[in-house]
Amino acid sequence: MDPGASSPEKLDKENLVGIKNKGLGVCGWILLFFSFLLMVITFPISIWMCLKIIKEYERAVVFRLGRIQADKAKGPGLILILPCIDVFVKVDLRTVTCNIPPQEILTRDSVTTQVDGVVYYRIYSAVSAVANVNDVHQATFLLAQTTLRNVLGTRTLSQILAGREEIAHSIQTLLDDATELWGIRVARVEIKDVRIPVQLQRSMAAEAEATREARAKVLAAEGEMNASKALKSASMVLAESPAALQLRYLQTLATVATEKNSTIVFPLPINMLEGIDGITYDNHKKVPNRA
Repeated sequence: MDPGASSPEKLDKENLVGIKNKGLGVCGWILLFFSFLLMVITFPISIWMCLKIIKEYERAVVFRLGRIQADKAKGPGLILILPCIDVFVKVDLRTVTCNIPPQEILTRDSVTTQVDGVVYYRIYSAVSAVANVNDVHQATFLLAQTTLRNVLGTRTLSQILAGREEIAHSIQTLLDDATELWGIRVARVEIKDVRIPVQLQRSMAAEAEATREARAKVLAAEGEMNASKALKSASMVLAESPAALQLRYLQTLATVATEKNSTIVFPLPINMLEGIDGITYDNHKKVPNRA
């Protein structure tokens, strides 16, 4: 490969309008001289037509005989426009808000959804914005729509709902790379709303409710198991110490007397029930009374 050859990207940039300027030529200089002469002859009337005011947030791209006068736009302040040979175009450098209408998208998991967003961008090179694209704002608007559809078409519905920031950053990177030669810098991209069909919303709500109920049942079962283990340990401790059982009985009476003064619980020993109706308690079994 010839080391002196230029890369394709470099050649493309050199071939763009407004990047590489040529001289006016002999005829151009002659017309320039007559333009100055006309301005001097018609002075001071011509001064009001030749002096233009460019605001702080604007830049003027001047075309002299159809060629861009300089690689850098003029302004802000007063600029001189020669009669008959100069034409200028004002470019607003403030941030522009591009509202993307709802786009119907088929996600990777075959779900139809509508997504809308907003793009914030500004022009950083007035010469490129005027010379390299016909309508820079319309081009950016259409590119934002297609990029939004292309990026979301490769994601599932759950990824779209959960990863809005990541998706917005990906769209911003793609737009910024595509609009660099247009003199556009994308500042921010936001996904405003994701609309899904009502039937799918009901299905997702039912699935979420079933998941929560299943999780609640599992937690309740775990709680019952832990409680039963704790009661078993407590019963073993009380069985080893009759005095602890008596203290626990007194604490229960104190609690009942505090909350419900009209109710007093007086437990009877289990042994007192033996012999009543022929019932004995031996290993939790019912044995008939012997004659």
